[in-house]
Amino acid sequence: MDIAGLIKDSVEKITKDGDLTKAFQADPTATVKKVAGDKIPAEAIDKIISGVKAKIGVDKAADAISSIKKLF
Repeated sequence: MDIAGLIKDSVEKITKDGDLTKAFQADPTATVKKVAGDKIPAEAIDKIISGVKAKIGVDKAADAISSIKKLF
């Protein structure tokens, strides 16, 4: 199972769809199962959730820094 690939695909789907973004914030497990598939083992789900949260956090931080740079 390619956890890194599942994280990448999940991040792309979740960040491009506002409803999925809200759903992920409310219930990450259900949202990851929805976008990555129901047959993923529980231990993989936890890793994917952690990876998605980390990646989304990094992307938001990068966007904030870019916005600040535009002010100067």
